[in-house]
Amino acid sequence: MAILSDVATEALIPLAAAVGIAFAVAQWVLVSRVKLAPSSGRDKDVLVDSLIEEEEGLNDHDVVVRCAEIQCAIAEGATSFLFTEYRYVGGFMCVFAAVIFVFLGSVDGFSTQSRPCAYSEGKQCKPALFNAVFSTVSFLLGAATSVVSGFLGMKVATYANARTTLEARKGVGKAFVTAFRSGAVMGFLLASSGLLVLYVAINLFQLYYGDDWEGLFESITGYGLGGSSMALFGRVGGGIYTKAADVGADLVGKVERNIPEDDPRNPAVIADNVGDNVGDIAGMGSDLFGSYAESSCAALVVASISSFGVNHDFTGMCYPLLVSSVGIVVCLVTTLFATDFFEIKDVKQIEPALKKQLIISTALMTAGIALITWLALPAKFTIFNFGEQKEVTNWGLFLCVAIGLWAGLIIGYVTEYYTSNAYSPVQDVADACRTGAATNVIFGLALGYKSVIIPIFAIAVGIYVSFTVAAMYGIAVAALGMLSTIATGLSIDAYGPISDNAGGIAEMAGMSHRIRERTDALDAAGNTTAAIGKGFAIGSAALVSLALFGAFVSRAGVKVVDVLSPKVIIGLVSGAMLPYWFSAMTMKSVGRAALEMVEEVRRQFATIPGLMEGTGKPDYARCVKISTDASIRQMVPPGALVMLTPLVVGTLLGVHTLAGVLAGALVSGVQVAISASNTGGAWDNAKKYIEAGASEHARSLGPKGSDCHKAAVIGDTIGDPLKDTSGPSLNILIKLMAVESLVFAPFFAAHGGILFKLF
Repeated sequence: MAILSDVATEALIPLAAAVGIAFAVAQWVLVSRVKLAPSSGRDKDVLVDSLIEEEEGLNDHDVVVRCAEIQCAIAEGATSFLFTEYRYVGGFMCVFAAVIFVFLGSVDGFSTQSRPCAYSEGKQCKPALFNAVFSTVSFLLGAATSVVSGFLGMKVATYANARTTLEARKGVGKAFVTAFRSGAVMGFLLASSGLLVLYVAINLFQLYYGDDWEGLFESITGYGLGGSSMALFGRVGGGIYTKAADVGADLVGKVERNIPEDDPRNPAVIADNVGDNVGDIAGMGSDLFGSYAESSCAALVVASISSFGVNHDFTGMCYPLLVSSVGIVVCLVTTLFATDFFEIKDVKQIEPALKKQLIISTALMTAGIALITWLALPAKFTIFNFGEQKEVTNWGLFLCVAIGLWAGLIIGYVTEYYTSNAYSPVQDVADACRTGAATNVIFGLALGYKSVIIPIFAIAVGIYVSFTVAAMYGIAVAALGMLSTIATGLSIDAYGPISDNAGGIAEMAGMSHRIRERTDALDAAGNTTAAIGKGFAIGSAALVSLALFGAFVSRAGVKVVDVLSPKVIIGLVSGAMLPYWFSAMTMKSVGRAALEMVEEVRRQFATIPGLMEGTGKPDYARCVKISTDASIRQMVPPGALVMLTPLVVGTLLGVHTLAGVLAGALVSGVQVAISASNTGGAWDNAKKYIEAGASEHARSLGPKGSDCHKAAVIGDTIGDPLKDTSGPSLNILIKLMAVESLVFAPFFAAHGGILFKLF
């Protein structure tokens, strides 16, 4: 028997979620103390002295007013885009919810009679019709949670960007704390709300299902499907938006007109800053929420047909949720190390402080996992393993979670090595700019391909050890281990776009060069940590999709996936092709949208009198509209490809071919995703390495506007859709197809393979 009682479990999970939400609110209150309004009254001179210590004659009132105006424009653009996106995607979700109900309800001909359980012989489970109802509800619940998480993250980011700019006048330490606390609001809100909604849904569903835990947790998988479906459109739509604006702003502004980044004369500059929020904040938030929901659902489905579910051991059943609960508390303590325990006094301390967050959270989480494993699990139990029950020990399961956690850290540090300009790989890419853009591109592609090696080995070792110890449940909890510090990971990830926006606002508000140097230092550290976040997302997606794949083949009644079978091999080669098809669609979508943006920016420079001289005002709203319209229009085909593939393959070709498609997409997609993300990140930081000129080597390649710098800008522009659209979206492709296949597995098992039945 476990030490932790069921009553204690029922209290601990919602309590941890409530603590996380309260901490997020507390961080928001601290950020809100930075006033985005001009100082007034008797104490104005005192406030000006404390805020503008190095502004060299710039009037305080004018600076704050300009910052407020710019922040308002960015917030309005981001809100407008998300509302437009959610309106279109909301309609699609309602239609897809109806598809779920019809497909799953038709498994037993919409019968309201109890049916034999799929795994427990001799027992009766709830009717398939009600499974369809609850799966549909959990799908909509997951989609709604994903939307709210992404939207709140975006609102917090646009609230904090100008405040970070103003705090940069006090010093880099104050600006860092403001940006990081703002990121923590998003990180803890998302982690806590995701856990709380899932836990509440399980308890509400149990009122109907009672002892039928097999049906209960099968219907809960819709939660992960809803979260990832929204994440797909958020990632693709947001990625197209941000990169269309970024490419347009860079190609015309930097290369053709030779003006600085975020120069207020550039018509695409507001759209560029809006894109950071809708792509890197709302998109990444929805993405990691989807991974968390799916890994939890995969673990719960396997546990429900293991001894935890058979014996109705509620505490053992909730082990994945308890791991996430401990993760929230661990991340809370970790955050205090960055915001309260240590103070950033120099720009060189920023990146080490962020990297320490990863190390501290991983070390503390290892101890936390050991504690909750000892308290929540019996010494021995059995796990379902493709028709058999495998005996597992509690410390064996601890090893599975811990290996996922540490594999995530390894992937993060390898990603940092290949994308940070502090190390030789990126410096070599920057040096290749001496001979032009072509050699820069060649070196960058080679770097991306090479960066795949160690992460794949780390994932492979994690898979082998986890599966050997605890079968597919081991892989599911390993994925959960990688995501257990999601609050810290998201805090670090959201910090990057907030700092990027802060730098843009400083440039547009006309602040001094010294303030811009501080925001640039914050942004440079954020670029590297963003790449680390993408590495975590891709690594966890690989483990999550494999766990979901295992749950799918079990639920669909597939005993063996035989790669020599023609039904499987056609699926395998087709699935391996899908990431390339998807990448082609997203890359071309960015290219089309960027083409419209480039033409508009050129038109404004050519037709608006005094724009280059700074006396004319650009039409920012027009560029925002172009990005919004293009991204909404272009996100539909890639989204439809991912959402329809499992339905079409499973219905027409059957479960064996669909198993091949999922395996092929997983194997191929992970490699392409890591390569694309790291190539793009390396090109971006090679450009920043030349611009910063922090070393003798970097100064020999610069300054801004030199031929080397222009070659680096071209590489960065090519890499933008790779690292912010195609690469990050691929991890959603592999896990979304897997969870969708699991949700529809009962229908595919009963009615799939129509073509093979006919011929």
